[in-house]
Amino acid sequence: MAKAFLLAAGKGTRLKPLTDVTAKCLLPLLGKPLLQYWFSLCEQHGVSDVLVNLHHHADQVRSFVTSRKWRVRIHLAFESTLLGSAGTLNANRDFVADEDSFAILYADNLTNINLSAMREAHRRGDRVLTMGLFRAANPSACGIVEMDEECRIVEFVEKPVASRSNLANAGIYWCSRSILEHLPTKVPADIGYDLLPRLVGQMHGYVVEEYLRDIGTPESYAQAQLDAVDLSREGKLTC
Repeated sequence: MAKAFLLAAGKGTRLKPLTDVTAKCLLPLLGKPLLQYWFSLCEQHGVSDVLVNLHHHADQVRSFVTSRKWRVRIHLAFESTLLGSAGTLNANRDFVADEDSFAILYADNLTNINLSAMREAHRRGDRVLTMGLFRAANPSACGIVEMDEECRIVEFVEKPVASRSNLANAGIYWCSRSILEHLPTKVPADIGYDLLPRLVGQMHGYVVEEYLRDIGTPESYAQAQLDAVDLSREGKLTC
């Protein structure tokens, strides 16, 4: 069994006006909130406990989570002021203090990634962090990595002006407990800007071959809605 942070507190500014009335993590796909797909995916891959951070439309998220019983245990962590993705980890480090490894997941993705396979890849090496990667059409909008022949990340740049690589951070990580020693103490603190650059040479990449889409823009959300129909029909997306 394992634990996971599911980062869901963001305001979803790029998805306005939808997010004026609905939390981004609750936007529907095939009539079901995105958060529900994440809970299902975690359950499928042996994640027993999920910590969801709350801020924007927190009452909506809390109401949804508490309205039914889940097969995973859900822990809610309200942030009156956004702590940033790395700040959330630092504020809730006790949640994983006894875990050898744990996942960090960005809730604004729709994916059917094999989290079990990624976890096994993380366990095979002496890694502080294993970063899920995808091939970006627009590298300047992403965190971009370069890897050596052993998939060790030797360079990481958040939203580079120019890049020699198109391998981008997917917002899905498996981490060893030792990552807690590297967390920045400032608030807010961001994983991409404030944590990952510290870990260059100590983290590895894992290319996600399964479906993955960030729903963070109206265009991407619309495409995810279309993709979900096909994935569900093919049995590749369950909830």
